[in-house]
Amino acid sequence: MASPALGSPHIKDRYYYEQRGEMIWEVPTAQKVIALTFDDGPDPSETDQILDVLQQYNAKCTFFAIGKRIAAYPEVARRVITEGHELANHTYNHVYFKKPISEQQIQEELELTEKEIVKVSGRHSSLFRPPGGMYDETLVDVSNSMGLKPVLWSWHQDTRDWNRPGVYSISSRVIRNARNGDIVLFHDHVHGQSQTREALKIILPELQKQGFRFVTVSELIGLSDAQQAKNRRNLAF
Repeated sequence: MASPALGSPHIKDRYYYEQRGEMIWEVPTAQKVIALTFDDGPDPSETDQILDVLQQYNAKCTFFAIGKRIAAYPEVARRVITEGHELANHTYNHVYFKKPISEQQIQEELELTEKEIVKVSGRHSSLFRPPGGMYDETLVDVSNSMGLKPVLWSWHQDTRDWNRPGVYSISSRVIRNARNGDIVLFHDHVHGQSQTREALKIILPELQKQGFRFVTVSELIGLSDAQQAKNRRNLAF
């Protein structure tokens, strides 16, 4: 029987999945890097405005896009890729998967979105974010088997920008809590007037001044302490 101090081996929570490398909330790294992520686009107005700000600061980010919105706005999705950002899977219909999650539903939602991603980029994504951060063992197993690693976000970096809490609230949360390897949750499609672009105008220069680089989630994974140690071992041989 497992010691209570070690926890039950049967509890499949964040720590279980992180240790197995099957899900990501943030990335342990000694490097001063941070991954800004945007959900629910592409949006013909908001995504373009956000891309303009990102370009100004040479910030590379990851956009978890909805398949049906990629189909509706392929030119916006293409701009995301052309400007060096990462386009990733956020389901086709923005489904909140209710537990127990249906294996067939996950597969259909992810496959439909991958088709749209391939149409605009010529390649599959390698990352997936379940809407609302809802997951269970089935979702983790199915997405990983499809080559799509589920990515959530740092618990201290949920900006709640979808709720429009104010530019100061969004920007101060990110700046105050910024740590190496963070994954920050934003949205590039919200109901009502988005405050995200204005918040980015405060966040990007301030974090740059602090020495942070803005990278895609895939780049962040490659800069993890574990990956860097592996690279050093390979070079030693």
